[in-house]
Amino acid sequence: MTGGDRTEYEDNGRREDAGAREAARRTLAVPDLSLVVLIGATGSGKSTFAARHFKPTQVISSDFCRGLVSDDENDQSASGDAFDVLHFIAGKRLAAGRLTVVDATNVQSEARAQLVRLAREHDVLPVAIVLDVPEQLCAERNAARADRAGLPRRVIQRHQRELRRSLRNLEREGFRKVHILRGQDEVAAAEVVTERRFNDLRHLTGPFDIIGDIHGCRSELETLLGRLGHVLTRDGLGRPVDAVHPEGRTAVFVGDLVDRGPDSPGVLRLVMGMVKAGHALCVPGNHENKLGRHLRGRKVQPTHGLAETIEQLDKENARDPDFRAEAEEFIHGLVSHYVLDGGGLVVCHAGLPEKYHGRTSGRVRSFALYGDTTGETDEFGLPVRYPWAEDYRGRAAVVYGHTPTPRATWLNNTLCLDTGCVFGGRMTALRWPERELVDVPAERVWYEPTKPLGTEAPGGADGRPLDLKDVAGRRVVETRTMGRLAVREENAAAALEVMSRFATDPRLLPYLPPTMAPCATSAEDGYLEHPAEAFAGYRADGVREVVCEEKHMGSRAVALVCRDESAAVERFGVPKGVSGALYTRTGRPFFDDPQPAERILRRVRECVTEAGLWEELETDWLLLDAELMPWSLKATGLLRKQYAAVGAASGAAFPGVLGALEAAAARGVEVGPLLDRQRDRAADAAAFTEAYRRYCWRVGADTPDGAMVNGAAPDGATANGAIPDGATEQAEEQDERTAGLGELDGVRLAPFQILAVQGRSLAALPHTDQLALIDRMAAAEAAVISRAGTPDGPGLLATTRRIIVDTEDEQSVAAGIRWWLELTEAGGEGMVVKPVQALVRQADGRLVQPGVKCRGREYLRIIYGPEYTRPENLRRLRVRHLGHKRSLALREYALGLEALDRLADGEPLWRVHEAVFAVLALESEPVDPRL
Repeated sequence: MTGGDRTEYEDNGRREDAGAREAARRTLAVPDLSLVVLIGATGSGKSTFAARHFKPTQVISSDFCRGLVSDDENDQSASGDAFDVLHFIAGKRLAAGRLTVVDATNVQSEARAQLVRLAREHDVLPVAIVLDVPEQLCAERNAARADRAGLPRRVIQRHQRELRRSLRNLEREGFRKVHILRGQDEVAAAEVVTERRFNDLRHLTGPFDIIGDIHGCRSELETLLGRLGHVLTRDGLGRPVDAVHPEGRTAVFVGDLVDRGPDSPGVLRLVMGMVKAGHALCVPGNHENKLGRHLRGRKVQPTHGLAETIEQLDKENARDPDFRAEAEEFIHGLVSHYVLDGGGLVVCHAGLPEKYHGRTSGRVRSFALYGDTTGETDEFGLPVRYPWAEDYRGRAAVVYGHTPTPRATWLNNTLCLDTGCVFGGRMTALRWPERELVDVPAERVWYEPTKPLGTEAPGGADGRPLDLKDVAGRRVVETRTMGRLAVREENAAAALEVMSRFATDPRLLPYLPPTMAPCATSAEDGYLEHPAEAFAGYRADGVREVVCEEKHMGSRAVALVCRDESAAVERFGVPKGVSGALYTRTGRPFFDDPQPAERILRRVRECVTEAGLWEELETDWLLLDAELMPWSLKATGLLRKQYAAVGAASGAAFPGVLGALEAAAARGVEVGPLLDRQRDRAADAAAFTEAYRRYCWRVGADTPDGAMVNGAAPDGATANGAIPDGATEQAEEQDERTAGLGELDGVRLAPFQILAVQGRSLAALPHTDQLALIDRMAAAEAAVISRAGTPDGPGLLATTRRIIVDTEDEQSVAAGIRWWLELTEAGGEGMVVKPVQALVRQADGRLVQPGVKCRGREYLRIIYGPEYTRPENLRRLRVRHLGHKRSLALREYALGLEALDRLADGEPLWRVHEAVFAVLALESEPVDPRL
């Protein structure tokens, strides 16, 4: 070999090595949500490439679909149906937000056009990866496959010709990214790298300060940033060029930085500096979009304040020749919207339906910039905007601007922050995740609006708060405590009946209490339930400290108490005259007449005020879990038809029976065993009557219908329990004479937990702390009554007696048992045992029962019947299946916590009500009602 030959050979070798290294460095960027279309002749290695770079579930092969419809992957006559299946599967994946890869030859433009349309339908980017390998290699690979050995060479040649014609047109066909791999080496060395979409910032969790439309109002922006805690940085000329928050909060601008106001360049300079420094994010508004087109030399109409901005920029550019180019580059780089905070927050300019979140297309960008219109114009010649927020049901909160409104209000988990600063309104920001609004007034009217500001946010304040589709059919509710919980269709139908016909105003129904499971069945002689099982159960779950709370002899009640009527209107959107709600565990109002409930709420409100809890808890409302006594106040029908009937029947029958048997015994008849048995039965019946009598007492000037004594109608009532004529007038006169509760004298409310306050759920607050707050409310009532001038007036609030038990200390457990025995032997119903630290999990992560009830021996006569304590009955009753009840209690508890979290987070009514409705639906699951 001559020197020249060797040199040429070495040069060629170096070029080949360089080419190999270049091929080795080849990476193919693919957006994490896109439709990847593999293009190449048969035998080019597409399936092998797909298997190497993508998950099997991500790849949809035309051969596989052909086999699905014909049992033969090579049956070309089935191709039409096969591609219908392929497009259907791909569409479902794209709709679900999944990366999808189509493995087919795709060398024909018609086939690719269908796939590009599919990508556009689902607002994802189509990406082409071309495998351009030699014809001979394709032929050899096909010949090596038994099912392709007879493939005519002309098929490969046709594919190659169609591929050559396609290469130069792929971008014009609509593919946003085109990767062409030439030759086997490039294919083998390629590496696919998925890249995050520009709008996907879910990894950024804040906290954020989201700022509404600015429109050139630089001075107001500086003031608002100061209110939010951001510290401004100024350049040598005193102009603000950056702002940083000492606690690391990030500002997010919803667009419309420019036009109409006095200093659009100043706003741009500040926002550009914050974004560049990493202290802010910004999405474009329609005004930036128009200004950007002007800066790029496009012809636009200088209307709606653009002419003023152009003039301001010309003056600015005279001082700073680079500013105009920097502004153009900044605007050109803005992304239509951002998905933040794990997907829980979306920020855009004009709003965005859920189906567009995180998507990328011209349609998405257009909606984010301009919103949608009905095609009509109003009397001012402006387009009528489609109220998309009314129909919004997404999990993510959408925060936007664009349409000026006097006040920022939440609507279906969306919030418009454009409060018309440039028109003389206010500039508003949202602190996230606190959901706290902060605003500053405009310094003046900078621009006269074309039409007056609307009275409410787009879609209206009422919108469509609840919809049948939110609750009908089988539902799955996502909870933070137990994950996804299912509600059966038949249970939802039962709950719908109650909610639609009997429940209180849904705006005032943010929570329903869960059912509670009893403790494990006791083997103790004469007992069905005993505290020893409750303590042992929690000890087994790893819970050391429990609080035993007295179980009040009343009905479960939830009280929503607002500081005043204006707070109720502001937070819950109810009519004036309503300051809260008092409802049962199934959501029904406790009283048909709202006045008694208002009296109770007023007294609770006064006690909260006296105790200083409004200020301490930083709230204008609170939600209480409580017992309302007496039981006869609500359970009239149950007492009359079930319990009183048994008591009356036994009272009528046993004296005669016992008299006859005693007379027979006196005559020498052998009736001793029968007489003893009947005496025992009479004693059980008397104990039964005595048990339910404790739940009935007089209330106010008159005894409520059905509040019975000794199994008969109370004094002052007719034999059938009806209130006699004149009693109503007497009660009204008594109400006028007595300050405070009036005809509700004798009613007691025993709160035992503050569930939620403004901005936070308190369900996880330790029960000892909860009861301490309740004690302060009850103690404050004496001062409230004294101030009313009735020192001997009726008291409403009852405290809850309790004892702390260490489940691992035998003496402490024994003390807890003694306390329960003393409580129940004195006529008490029993107790509820709860972990002191609320919301406890076992070592394996499973949720511990939030509380178990341990009911007294005599109280259980009401539940299981007068003679349940007889040994033969106890043996039968001890076979109790508690698993379903405990599962139900945990599921309802998790749903209740979810409702409280959503309420505290300020989520829309339908989101809160979704969890509330599910609690009621689960209540219709079949379970032993005695448990």
